[in-house]
Amino acid sequence: MNRLSAPARFSLNQETVRQWSLPELVSGCAAAGVRAVGLWREPVRRFGVRQTAKLIAGAGLRVSSLCRGGFFTAADPVGRAAALGENRRAVEEAAELGADTLVLVSGGLPTGERDLAGARERIADILGELTPWAAGHGVRLGIEALHPMFAADRCVVSTLGQALDLAERFPAEQVGVVVDAYHLWWDERLPEDLRRAGAGGRIVSVQVADWVTPLPEGVLLGRGQLGDGCIDLRGFRELADGAGYRGPVEVEIFHPGLWAREGSEVLREVIERYRRYVA
Repeated sequence: MNRLSAPARFSLNQETVRQWSLPELVSGCAAAGVRAVGLWREPVRRFGVRQTAKLIAGAGLRVSSLCRGGFFTAADPVGRAAALGENRRAVEEAAELGADTLVLVSGGLPTGERDLAGARERIADILGELTPWAAGHGVRLGIEALHPMFAADRCVVSTLGQALDLAERFPAEQVGVVVDAYHLWWDERLPEDLRRAGAGGRIVSVQVADWVTPLPEGVLLGRGQLGDGCIDLRGFRELADGAGYRGPVEVEIFHPGLWAREGSEVLREVIERYRRYVA
């Protein structure tokens, strides 16, 4: 693979080539001229945070995001304290990795609860304690809105507007928003909310995957290869650019079909699709 084949803003999320070990990810990205990677805490912790940081730096890569912190919506004091402690550890890991952003998936409704507004307010409460900790470590937090189908179990923040309502309670240099095409493409308020996010300097990450139907059972692993679905991915990227975003565009696809293939073949295809449908 040509070393300079990847576009300058292209970033590869680790989960897109889940079958690769961290050394394979780093060597594969280096061979393809990829300049940035999005990492996940679980494989990084298995390999070792310090070892990962050395590996990434040694290859001249940057970490465009670390996923994930969050899950803030526990209603009981014990659950709340546990969430805060885990997120402080996530901040420390992001700082050691030199990650641009710690992505926050805010959490769903606790069992037996139906109060979405109350759950969102608990997110703000914990952010009030976490944000100074993150600022002290030089880590920026990114609130990610997930598609409404995940509101019950994963994320009560379902629109970019809701994410901004939370982020704007805190300084822009400390808390921003993650803008993911898979989760936000359907929202008619997206152009307006992107302009609002850009004007406030709140866009900390842009991620892309396609929407392919029918969704699989469980829906989490339904993200499609770029160009296989119905999202205007280039239009989405242009909206983010028009709002002032100039950072990496991270390809984050969860799909067993990609994971079953050879990693370098998947990366070649992803880069080619990115050029055709996103760049």
